[in-house]
Amino acid sequence: METPEIISCQARPSAVVRGTVPMDQVRTFYDRSFTLVAEVLARQGVQPAEAFGHYLSPPSDTLTLEVGFTVPAPVAGEGEVLAAELPAGRAAFATHLGPYDDLGAAWGRLGEWIGAQGHTPGPDLWEVYVTEPTPTTDPATLRTDLYWLLAD
Repeated sequence: METPEIISCQARPSAVVRGTVPMDQVRTFYDRSFTLVAEVLARQGVQPAEAFGHYLSPPSDTLTLEVGFTVPAPVAGEGEVLAAELPAGRAAFATHLGPYDDLGAAWGRLGEWIGAQGHTPGPDLWEVYVTEPTPTTDPATLRTDLYWLLAD
């Protein structure tokens, strides 16, 4: 993980699928959600921007999250696809380079860094998937940007 920093985030409109899923079904939920959101945006003539996962609860046996894309302006919800927004506020930001399987450890390190800076992590955290994975992508080259809103 690259050196974290505190940044100011602006609210960003998005289109998402929201759900609570068992941990062993998260990957399937991501794949299905990205497909559904991309189809709705294509029908609406909207170009998706950043792909992300927004975590709405701490992981346990299940995970409540939103998966989708940021968009240039608010969109109309359709079926399971909802208009949403990534939140504004001060956040700890870091870039993770490497496989998605290592993201849990990266989040742990970012949480420790937040505490070491004298801040309290808030409930909102999200990942932006900068590198689009393909079957030939080397997992070591995947870039994921991590955002964790601060409670203080």
